[in-house]
Amino acid sequence: MNKTNRWIYAIAGVIVLLFAGLIYAWSVLSSPIAAEFTSWSKGALSLTFTLAMSFFCIGGLVAGLVADKVKTRYIFIASAVLFLIGFELVSMISSIGMLYLGFGVLAGLGAGFSYNAVMGSVTKWFPDKKGLISGILLMGFGIGAFIIGKVYAALLSSFGWRAEFKALGIIVFAVILIGAFIVRKPTAEEQKVYAVEDKETKKNTSEDFTTLEMVSKVSFWLYFVYAILLSAAALALIAQASGIVTETAPALAAGSIATIVGLISVFNGIGRVIFGGLYDKLGQKKTMLLNCGLFLVSVLINIVAINSVSLPLVVIGFIFFGLSYGGVTPTNSAYIMDFYGVKNYPVNFSIINLNLLLASFGGTLAGMIYDMQGTYLSIFMIMIGAIVLATICTLLIKRPAKGK
Repeated sequence: MNKTNRWIYAIAGVIVLLFAGLIYAWSVLSSPIAAEFTSWSKGALSLTFTLAMSFFCIGGLVAGLVADKVKTRYIFIASAVLFLIGFELVSMISSIGMLYLGFGVLAGLGAGFSYNAVMGSVTKWFPDKKGLISGILLMGFGIGAFIIGKVYAALLSSFGWRAEFKALGIIVFAVILIGAFIVRKPTAEEQKVYAVEDKETKKNTSEDFTTLEMVSKVSFWLYFVYAILLSAAALALIAQASGIVTETAPALAAGSIATIVGLISVFNGIGRVIFGGLYDKLGQKKTMLLNCGLFLVSVLINIVAINSVSLPLVVIGFIFFGLSYGGVTPTNSAYIMDFYGVKNYPVNFSIINLNLLLASFGGTLAGMIYDMQGTYLSIFMIMIGAIVLATICTLLIKRPAKGK
């Protein structure tokens, strides 16, 4: 049979994730809301993002559980509707509860639905390029927040945040709805075509594990801890990034600070593609060890930058941090497919993504440590400890076998 042009689905998937990734732009989206509702504390506003991430994970899990029971198209349509209602609700908020429901619950669920539907469909077209396709798709999800966040901030003075949220709701709804009629899973015959290529290029092909079988394996938990440690370290830096820049360059304008901090997001997106491709070429262990090494280099550069009060070194450190953090997410996807198979990937992938719930406390912990110590160096020393533990986990991982 003729090969379908599978890259059509990849491009459509990237575009969908570009807009679904808007929930990661919370820090930019929330600024004008905080300016209008001055009685709401930073902690209360921060809870919105925590809720969004929690319901993002829940949405991904639900989408994974129903992936074999309903058409992918219906999951996309549900996502589009959730985004539309959620953003429209935010545009009309008068209480923080409405904000929690609109952005935290509805948009969070919508993002989780789209995320799992894209990853669970498009990756099945690329059994021979597990890492690369994961990286390309996740680049869209990561970099979308930066691009659209910049547009949102630039248009604030002209339209106001309420009008922008209303418009964003309609735009995201339209994009995901169109994606619903393009993105699909390969048929059994189409999947066999690419699976043959996989067997020719790879000596080892993965067996299919159920979710219960997967979570019973030591290899899963070692990777789960690895992902938590590195993601928490990255989120700890992201939470303190503005403060680090300000400490090394007190006179720097707010716009310049935002641009430097934004480099983390940009290179996060680039890192996702690079490490996704490296997984295909180097395999699981070498890719994970390389990622740990890059994280360590990032931390050391930032320590030197703070001690020498060097803004150029901070910029270099942020670039390396973005690249290294970008290496975690495509490895999540490629690892699950590589070690536990394609058949149960939608559910298995949603389970591994639950590491984000625990990792999200990295930013909160970093803030508490800074409040107590008054220095960022303590945070970086803890990051080094996390990287060392992640490296040990990597070295202990062995490919699982059925029934063992």
